[in-house]
Amino acid sequence: MNHNYQKELDQIIKKHQEAGEKPSLLLHSCCAPCSSYVLEYLSQYFKITIYYYNPNITEEAEYYKRVREVKRLTDEMNLSEISVIEGEYEPSLFFEMAKKWPGEKEGGKRCYDCYRMRLFKTAFLAAKMGFDYFTTTLSISPHKNAGWLNELSVKAGEEFHVSCLPADFKKKNGYKRSIELSAIYDLYRQDYCGCIFSKREREEEKKKNTAKHLDF
Repeated sequence: MNHNYQKELDQIIKKHQEAGEKPSLLLHSCCAPCSSYVLEYLSQYFKITIYYYNPNITEEAEYYKRVREVKRLTDEMNLSEISVIEGEYEPSLFFEMAKKWPGEKEGGKRCYDCYRMRLFKTAFLAAKMGFDYFTTTLSISPHKNAGWLNELSVKAGEEFHVSCLPADFKKKNGYKRSIELSAIYDLYRQDYCGCIFSKREREEEKKKNTAKHLDF
């Protein structure tokens, strides 16, 4: 069954608006560019706290560069009421999981389990801190599987007894707007998800594209 996650989100927003409520939301952030549109959009309707937790990012310098950009973005967007919770840097957990999927391509089972790690940790924290909802910025990327993200969010919510916010932030030109906002705020935009596997695939793609242009 196909889900219209944007329509489901619209209905939740409408329900709370009619009740005069602004519920709390723990928003998992993968990076500043993906967060930009989501913050612009959802801050109208939710009291947001950002949770930056991404053990998939292999290089420590890259990890902290991205979290600094997230913090700078909230400052420059004048979202002073939005705080950032910086999760632990735990790449060893990602690599332990990735051992199960040697040779797996990007977008496959390793990515599914990576989504699971981050979403279940977010749901656990949301329940522990008493948030009304949790969700992730990941679905804004055209390279991320919104169906998987929402499926896992539902499972995580059920396990920790907290409501997940359905989302496919690519809708309503969300991805396009994130590119515009990245330019406005001069955000660092990486061209790979963060893990060594995606970085290698991206580098191989670049080499192939370069070879094609030279092959004349």
